[in-house]
Amino acid sequence: MSTASIAPSAEFRAAGTDLSERRRSGLSRGPLIDIADPTVTTGIDWGAEGAARIGALTTIAVIASDAAIAQAYPGLAAAASGLATPQIRHLATLGGNLAQHSRCWYYRNPRLACLKKGGADCPARSGNHLYAVAFDLGRCVAPHPSTMAAALLAYDASITTSRRSGLTIADILGDGSGGADNALQAGELIRTIELPAPVEAERGLYKRAISRSHAEWPLAEVCARAVISDGTFQLIRIAAGGIAPVPLRLSASEAALHGRPANATTIANAAEQATTGAKPLPMTAYKLDLLVGVVRDVLERLATQASD
Repeated sequence: MSTASIAPSAEFRAAGTDLSERRRSGLSRGPLIDIADPTVTTGIDWGAEGAARIGALTTIAVIASDAAIAQAYPGLAAAASGLATPQIRHLATLGGNLAQHSRCWYYRNPRLACLKKGGADCPARSGNHLYAVAFDLGRCVAPHPSTMAAALLAYDASITTSRRSGLTIADILGDGSGGADNALQAGELIRTIELPAPVEAERGLYKRAISRSHAEWPLAEVCARAVISDGTFQLIRIAAGGIAPVPLRLSASEAALHGRPANATTIANAAEQATTGAKPLPMTAYKLDLLVGVVRDVLERLATQASD
């Protein structure tokens, strides 16, 4: 079937870990299309320069357990290991994780209207938004649920779809100003995710703050990668999720670290800079404290690894 002929209401189904729940609740009612496109691959290929290309149907568990991925892209492997549960990781695909829908309880209620469902406003903004954004970037205040999107943002990954190539995470998810979960066109299918060549001596970590011990979406999460040489941050990339309608690069924190000593003072200052540009809602200011704490913990662990 040509993707150009697919009805706008149709949804692709891979493992269906998110889609199945939306079908049960009645939120998803359109036709389903099982992915049979041979260009949508499973597995990890390696280029001549050591760069990885991951098929969109590759499961999160495969990424989490692949020794070569852990060596080349440690932050990506750590993020894959840290999300959801082992059962979900063994089914959920990378493409599906990027294209999943919001966990907002107003959106998930099929009897309520919201921006994501063609409504006029965002009921969470004036309602219960305890788990909503702390960086208010647009009309919808639901945080994006994709952990892998945050990790891929830290790695400057590019995406190829059935219609376009060379897309960034921002191209796929948008800038957060609208109400859509992603910027994919009707019938457009994610095929592969390409990563740049690995950086020598890179270290990478991932951490999330959650409201219970297991199987929870993060209140704030951070994927950080760094090269620390002679006690100094030579390269640093930090991406955060759970705090905005799209994953965010923490550029102010990165600027506070680059070229500076990997010591407690530098790290504490950089962690405080993580809230630069934040605009919390009345019930979400607590997320800023979580974000600062998670950033600081990840950076301290990266510095300890380097010193050891």
